[in-house]
Amino acid sequence: MKFLSRLFLIAALATCSICLAAQTHTATAASSGAKLPSEETVNQFLKHMFGWNQNLAWHVVSIKPSEAPTVAEVTVVFNTPEGQAVQRIYVTPDEHYAFSGELVPFGSDPFAPARAELKNVTGPEHGPKDAVVTIVEFGDLECPACKKAQENLTKLMSEEPKAKLIFQNFPLEQIHPWSMRAAKYLDCLGRENNESVWKFIATTYEHQAEVNEQNAEEKLKEYVKESGGDPTAVSACAAKPETEKRVRESIALGEKLNVNSTPTFFINGRKVTGFASMPYDTAKAMVDYEVK
Repeated sequence: MKFLSRLFLIAALATCSICLAAQTHTATAASSGAKLPSEETVNQFLKHMFGWNQNLAWHVVSIKPSEAPTVAEVTVVFNTPEGQAVQRIYVTPDEHYAFSGELVPFGSDPFAPARAELKNVTGPEHGPKDAVVTIVEFGDLECPACKKAQENLTKLMSEEPKAKLIFQNFPLEQIHPWSMRAAKYLDCLGRENNESVWKFIATTYEHQAEVNEQNAEEKLKEYVKESGGDPTAVSACAAKPETEKRVRESIALGEKLNVNSTPTFFINGRKVTGFASMPYDTAKAMVDYEVK
């Protein structure tokens, strides 16, 4: 009953502070040993639990193997009069029990596997090459929460000279129609001019509400120019198949690290979500700890 109460409170009261990838994953359960419940079973479970509440609606976003062998992970978005809330539900192999929360790595150095994977990042960098702390952001230029997170992130980078930031494209194209195009522009501009790309990111976030699927090409060229890049060259680069291939490789890296929302940060391998709503002092303390 504690699980049910906690799930209900989160669904009824919390406001979603992340942009979530709205797609049903069809990852092969056999590779992890997880037996995945059907979407019908999940919906019936939710109906029995919460169907009595006329103010509560939900959408099953994904059903996939979790990071823990044999355990399935179900992500649900709840809609309430107060806003949206995202909840992850973990289901045991026999489908007799479920629990909520977040799986975290365990061990004497729990973030080592993620650090090893993140050696393959290819995004633009901001900060000293020999930084003690590496912050990797998987972001989406159309994501409102990513925009909101920038205030904390900009302040953090200005106050911590021993930290380096790397931006990895993770466009949620299923729910953000111009995010993939923006990711291609970012990729191309970053390869042309590392300094301009950070101005481009900030400018795109600043004008995010003005961009739509119809005017995205025009607006993105404008932001490239404002950032000191060549809009014609960047546009031509963005249209090349190899550019989309690089973006998809960035997405694949994120998915390998169980990224399913934006922004998701890794601070020396430590996965951090909810950065947009996190108190600044909390984020700063995590970085300061790694520096020390």
